[in-house]
Amino acid sequence: MADHPLAQAPMSFAAAAEQVRGTVFRDDLTVHEIASPTGLAPDALALAGDVRPEDGEESVYGTGRFVLLHDPDEPTAWNGPWRIVCFAQAPLEPDLGVDPLVADVAWSWLTDALDSRSAGFHSASGTATKTLSKGFGSLAEEGEGAQLELRASWSPEGAIGPHVKAWAELVCMLAGLPPGSEGIEMLGTRRTRRG
Repeated sequence: MADHPLAQAPMSFAAAAEQVRGTVFRDDLTVHEIASPTGLAPDALALAGDVRPEDGEESVYGTGRFVLLHDPDEPTAWNGPWRIVCFAQAPLEPDLGVDPLVADVAWSWLTDALDSRSAGFHSASGTATKTLSKGFGSLAEEGEGAQLELRASWSPEGAIGPHVKAWAELVCMLAGLPPGSEGIEMLGTRRTRRG
């Protein structure tokens, strides 16, 4: 019995990059290719995404980065030739920022998004960070704020496209836009820039 054609020839970086660039995103998320990080792998492709940005400015709802890395030497930590690194960040209501489970929820949103798209993965790692802040002096009018940030990496199995879609879902979920909420008005002005 002959091997499956994909088993005989590993996916090239060019084919994987074509999958990433060919991904269609929901209207709430503006995505564009950015300069790839250097020194991490021989091949890399990076995307930036912003949830409902206005007039070319940074989104006040949420932002993210997606980086696809390829190294045929298969670094030990990757357990294979491919690695995805992602970042997602969104402001939170201050009362949500003190919730002890909010970081766990952010990680589960990532793994659930990967699972829902049958995006196989292994060797996952990451951190979820919540930050509380309060403005003083000339920044006092900003009041109290909170922010949630997820940094994660994993080694993908199979097609890369589903992994890009899972990242996009994560960015939107952190911003308060679950799947199916395209075009729904965001309530209030709960989102403020924090940096």
